[in-house]
Amino acid sequence: MSKVYFYYSAMNAGKSTVLLQSSYNYQERGMRTMMFMPALDTRAGYGRIQSRIGLTSDANPLQATDNILEQVRVAHAEKPVACVLIDEAQFLTPMQVRQVTDVADELRIPVLCYGLRTDFQGRLFPGSAELLAVADNLIELKTICHCGRKATMNLRVTEDGKAVTVGAQVEIGGNDRYVAMCRRHFKEAFSAK
Repeated sequence: MSKVYFYYSAMNAGKSTVLLQSSYNYQERGMRTMMFMPALDTRAGYGRIQSRIGLTSDANPLQATDNILEQVRVAHAEKPVACVLIDEAQFLTPMQVRQVTDVADELRIPVLCYGLRTDFQGRLFPGSAELLAVADNLIELKTICHCGRKATMNLRVTEDGKAVTVGAQVEIGGNDRYVAMCRRHFKEAFSAK
């Protein structure tokens, strides 16, 4: 039985690096992978996944209305797909997460999803909430706060490093906009506003 895996963490834990390494491992053995990423994240270019350490690869850009199951079904009929990998999986819609489970259950292709668990206010992203509910395996990738403790929160910051406490849930950015923190330091920074 193929499974759905959700690798989650705070920012800067190496999620994209692990995704690209996983895809490489399959491809090195002659197996085809399909990679997806949100179309709204164009930091590395449209349809490109890039890790902070410089690894990059093309990926299928996803709109909220795209059907992942159908895209994989068509590609798999042309040439077998051994694994589906999804970067920034927190941006999947709940319906797309259900489609991901169909890829595993109906097409018998493992799906590896990588994403944030919570937003800059400590609230679950809809895609992450759905993955936490239905994924077969939940794997936390760890990163650290400036104090050395495990970072579990993502603080959105202004250009001068002050906490942002209100705003849209989705705002694409990297180290210039977000800082991974332990819960204690997140709460301190968030309430200092």
